[in-house]
Amino acid sequence: MSFKSGRHFLQIPGPTNIPDRVLRAIDQPTVDHRGPDFAEFALGVLDRLKKVFKTTNPVIVYPSSGTGAWEAALVNTLSPGDKVLMFETGQFMYLWRDLANRMGLETIVEGDEWNTGVVIENAKATLEKDTNHEIKAVCMVHNETATGVVSDVEAMRKAMDEAGHPALLMVDTISSLGSMDYRHDEWRVDVTIAGSQKGLMLPAGLSFNAMSDKALEANKTAKMPRAYWDWQEMLKNNANGFFPYTPAANLMFGLDEAMDMLFEEGLDHVFARHQRLAEATRTAVQAWGMATVCSQGGIPSPSITAVEMPDGHDAEALRKIVLDRFDMSLGTGLARLNGKVFRIGHLGSFNELMLLGTLAGVEMGLQIAGVPHNKGGVNAAMTFLEDTDRAYSAQSAAE
Repeated sequence: MSFKSGRHFLQIPGPTNIPDRVLRAIDQPTVDHRGPDFAEFALGVLDRLKKVFKTTNPVIVYPSSGTGAWEAALVNTLSPGDKVLMFETGQFMYLWRDLANRMGLETIVEGDEWNTGVVIENAKATLEKDTNHEIKAVCMVHNETATGVVSDVEAMRKAMDEAGHPALLMVDTISSLGSMDYRHDEWRVDVTIAGSQKGLMLPAGLSFNAMSDKALEANKTAKMPRAYWDWQEMLKNNANGFFPYTPAANLMFGLDEAMDMLFEEGLDHVFARHQRLAEATRTAVQAWGMATVCSQGGIPSPSITAVEMPDGHDAEALRKIVLDRFDMSLGTGLARLNGKVFRIGHLGSFNELMLLGTLAGVEMGLQIAGVPHNKGGVNAAMTFLEDTDRAYSAQSAAE
């Protein structure tokens, strides 16, 4: 039977479900991206983006996936052979490290912290030992999509200050921006990397760099080769609402609508909603008698939960059953976690009933697959949501 009634449940950690409002905004005729109307529109979008990143500095928009924004951050601030400190917290730091190595940078990878995120004390000790300040950038993933573990950006900035280290701080927020609190200026991040396909509720295809004054100063002496990713060409054109090459105009229409939705709900309320649904998810996992990748001492993600399978049971087999029987996609385990975990995305355009439907699909899948678990995870999540509804509703009304 090829036809499946109803809507597909997409519960991977991104790309996320695209709201109908955003789809309608994208669905517009092609426009003249060199014309005055688009320039006026683009200036408004670029200005409003600052509020999402919580910065007063420019935010650059590239037609690319988040990988492009990684590369842009490095080539605009560093020179060949520069040392870059990174932290092994999951699959996406692996990928960023490999990109940096291929570009001729020297990466120093610290730790093996897939369960807890960056250990700030260890990072500080490494920076204190670097008395000649050979490390030119510290790169960290705010929310590791592979593991569902958050690393503390504010604490990293404090550690760098206490170590008296002048390195640039670069942060990947691809699965955190728009889903949890992030403060580019207040935390004195030098380059923030982001993508459109998760908390911003868009298709993949836009990526972002927010930069500090310090990063813009480093750009003046950086010697990494760059053309497409050049900040200066972008900033020069953006000043008048234009781009040095063809922009993804229709995705920008969607971005404008997505920001409308975020601001209408209120960013603080958006973050509270994500946190509440994440806690409900973890309540269900605990009730099943299962565990998440994020261990005690780690900061669990508001946007994604990685659930460990019992020994002898394959997460991919469970994912196949859930997809075949209930038309629901769960996230696969990445790299060393392949077959060992499945991931539940609870970010973007997402609410209580969508979560409960997701958890019901997982619980039925566990039963069909013969995975040892306790029944009642969905009920536990429902009880949590009921118990927290009054406080959550009061906060919503106040905002």
